[in-house]
Amino acid sequence: MAAPERFNDRMHAGKLLAKRLSAYANRLEVVVLALPRGGVPLGFAIAQALGAELDVLLVGKLGLPGHEEYAMGAVGAGGLRVLQFGLLESGLVTAEAIEQSAERAMSEIARRDRLYRAGRAPLDLTGRCVILVDDGIATGASLRAAIEMVRQSKVATLVVAVPVGALESVAALAPEVDELVCLLTPSDFHAVSQWYRHFEQTSDAEVQHLLATAWHNTPARAAHAEYATPATHTVHDVHAAHARPGRSAPQPKNH
Repeated sequence: MAAPERFNDRMHAGKLLAKRLSAYANRLEVVVLALPRGGVPLGFAIAQALGAELDVLLVGKLGLPGHEEYAMGAVGAGGLRVLQFGLLESGLVTAEAIEQSAERAMSEIARRDRLYRAGRAPLDLTGRCVILVDDGIATGASLRAAIEMVRQSKVATLVVAVPVGALESVAALAPEVDELVCLLTPSDFHAVSQWYRHFEQTSDAEVQHLLATAWHNTPARAAHAEYATPATHTVHDVHAAHARPGRSAPQPKNH
């Protein structure tokens, strides 16, 4: 399946990713985790196509002061923090500015948790195959924080699926997961939005609606540990993948 030059919108991108992830269809251990807000329409499309549960993973981007669109790092639940390498040494930002940005991001994470979940507990990821979804990779800071959060849950297999990404960032993330699916890694990448014809901001209301629909259609499942499958390491459409320390070299497989 050839990827288009651009995606119509996030839902279109999600449907194309679902085709590439078809090997994970109708497997009880699979859960799709979407990064709000932009990753949720993709996650919804993928979960519907695969017959998998959908949940959200809340991380907060730390925008560079004066250039908030550029991620200097990200934070997650439990105080997890990931910063771009050499950030403080660069002199572009102070430790105080990072702390202020982190406080705002954690406040937003708490707000979204109350709004999106409405008291619903996060899924237990122990022993499961997690497909982590976002609408694209620029610096990769948010996804790196998300990857660390998911790994703490003792998952069996961790897959990252995105429609488009900067080649350098995608290649840097690939060794951190068991499989990375990226449909486009254009050499002239400048921003995720340039690879979508329609890239309007996903609203809280849309996230709530998609999650409510998914949760209504796919009741929570229990006792998945016995279905866990051995972890593998595969990278689609990216030619720079290296095994993590202590792991055997990746074995290619076709989906």
